[in-house]
Amino acid sequence: MNETPQATLAITVITAVVTFLAFRDPGLRDRLIFRPRDILANQEWHRMFTSALLHGDVMHFCLNFLSFYSFGSQIELVFGWRPLLFIYLMSILGGSLLSLVLHRNHDYAALGASGGVCGVIFASIFLLPGGQIQFWMVPIPIPASVYAIFFLLASYFGMRSANSNIGHDAHLGGAMVGLFTTLVLYPHAATGNLKMLGLVLAVSAAIFVFLYRDPRMALRSALTREAEAPRGDVRYQRYDEARQRTAEREELDQLLDRISAVGFDNLTLAEKERLQELSKNVRGGSGS
Repeated sequence: MNETPQATLAITVITAVVTFLAFRDPGLRDRLIFRPRDILANQEWHRMFTSALLHGDVMHFCLNFLSFYSFGSQIELVFGWRPLLFIYLMSILGGSLLSLVLHRNHDYAALGASGGVCGVIFASIFLLPGGQIQFWMVPIPIPASVYAIFFLLASYFGMRSANSNIGHDAHLGGAMVGLFTTLVLYPHAATGNLKMLGLVLAVSAAIFVFLYRDPRMALRSALTREAEAPRGDVRYQRYDEARQRTAEREELDQLLDRISAVGFDNLTLAEKERLQELSKNVRGGSGS
């Protein structure tokens, strides 16, 4: 058996390289970051995955990938690199999908691999039962099963409280998709601890019922976080808004050039709708 978790190392290195390149190149960050507006309006679906290659700062990256390496390497060494990669990618997608649904009408941006990391953590809880999780700030190890329930509840109440800029929705979506992907790949993982599985599914179902009944809850939380953001975050937000306005003006100029070349009537319906939207945005008539 290969004792080196090569896929775990490769994912870590690739993410580190892109993260640090994006620190130096804001344009790269803008092309990869998760933005519902760009995903839905411009069909830039790659952002669902590429946002996991970005991190806000060095500490954000280190915290995510210390956890990823700790849990991912164990899965890879026991089950191989393919299941690990599949669970990781599906968890990223799950976190992005939940964020997309909750923030589809909000000028929202997010980055980080937390959804994928959380999915890998939940996968390890069922694939490697009996494990414990220990953090340097907690003097005693925590049973993985207790951690799973605590994580779900903390994510949900974190979404409601809006006390931080953490993307709890991506954490929750990634964790649950990671769990379901694991059970599809290895159904026997469920039989090892049916009570634990039932409890996790019950808590998850309850959370999704609350989200379904009040889908605007996450939006209100996001708006509250934006209003209460520390000054440094506001500067970044304004910087992003300025870059977006510049990009919109450039796109508007391109559409006007096209009108000069072919005439307004020869524009497609999508181009006409986009022209109207851009004209309104550039005049300052819209925005959130």
